[in-house]
Amino acid sequence: MAKDCSFDIVSEVDLQEVDNAVNQTAKEIGQRFDFRNSKSSIALEGEEVKMIGDDEYKLNSIIDILQTKVIKRGISLKSLDYGKIEPAAHGTVRQTIKIKKGISKEQGKEVIAAIKGAKLKVQAQMMDDQVRVSGKNKDDLQQVIAKLKQIDLDVDLQFINFRS
Repeated sequence: MAKDCSFDIVSEVDLQEVDNAVNQTAKEIGQRFDFRNSKSSIALEGEEVKMIGDDEYKLNSIIDILQTKVIKRGISLKSLDYGKIEPAAHGTVRQTIKIKKGISKEQGKEVIAAIKGAKLKVQAQMMDDQVRVSGKNKDDLQQVIAKLKQIDLDVDLQFINFRS
């Protein structure tokens, strides 16, 4: 009679929204007075955002603009993995930002440890790049979601496929 309820914990990023944020950033760079006659640019290539700036100050300005656009589009800043700033041609600097998708094994272990630390009657298991949580009581599953929202992990979590 009592059947299990379950849900999946994932970390996904809508690349279309990232593309829109990058395009808005590029448009703003083209319109701003402080970027006139600048070699600064930004582009999305696959799952990486590539930026070029005249100097580190301009590069940081591009990052600030991008972060504002990304937040407005509902994407967590935890989904962005910043590379190091490198010198580029003609005295410019460049930086690459990788888009983080999926939950790594280490992050999955942290999530599962947090769930077990809640002392609820649920089971959690790692499945590829997501974590499945199952239990007999819906309330326990909702408590797991609440607990994970309180914990500050270095990955953005979404809760999908809630089955009862």
